Amino acid sequence: MKEAHSQPLPSLILGPALITLAVTLLRLVGELLNWSPQLFSKASGGGGSLVGISWLVLVFGAWFGWTMTRAGHRPGHVGRGLGLAILAFALLPALGVATSALGMSQQSLGTFVVYVIGSFVGLAVGLQAWPALGRVLVAYAFAARVPVLLVMLLAILGNWGTHYDAPPPGLPEMAPLTKWFFIGVIPQMSVWIWFTVVVGSIFGIVAAAIAGRGRRA
Repeated sequence: MKEAHSQPLPSLILGPALITLAVTLLRLVGELLNWSPQLFSKASGGGGSLVGISWLVLVFGAWFGWTMTRAGHRPGHVGRGLGLAILAFALLPALGVATSALGMSQQSLGTFVVYVIGSFVGLAVGLQAWPALGRVLVAYAFAARVPVLLVMLLAILGNWGTHYDAPPPGLPEMAPLTKWFFIGVIPQMSVWIWFTVVVGSIFGIVAAAIAGRGRRA
């Protein structure tokens, strides 16, 4: 099977990146204007708000996989790729169980470090699921998360009272830039990149299998 994709990477991710940016700005406006908390939660971490970019990973992961497959570029082996992606996804929940079993607080610095390291390990595993798709998802992840980082910086400096500047429970008082580094830069550039690549790969490989079956039919 081919692993490269003929469509230039910037053009492949441009539309999804713009849609993701629009959702990020909509989320910010909704929180600043106190719109429905079910749609625009201000809770730390996002509170599972229905308006958010994490849900888009499922959609665009599948879209990338479908588009690449319809162009004739499929994963080498669907079963192996899907297995690796699921393994990479399961790593962080497993670390959560392990740290709890060891008596580590989920809000402690040690647990935070474990999750960050685990996210890089999981990312490395996930990239092997379908390397060509993984490269697309890495590019999309940065296109999605860098604007969030900038919004978080402005929100923290301005104390806007949104989820973008809401600290996690137990976070001590710290200078704005230090706070941005710990709740913004580190998680956005580690855990959220892992999430985007791994979850996107799962949905992309499933979409590829469906698209490939349709082409054969």
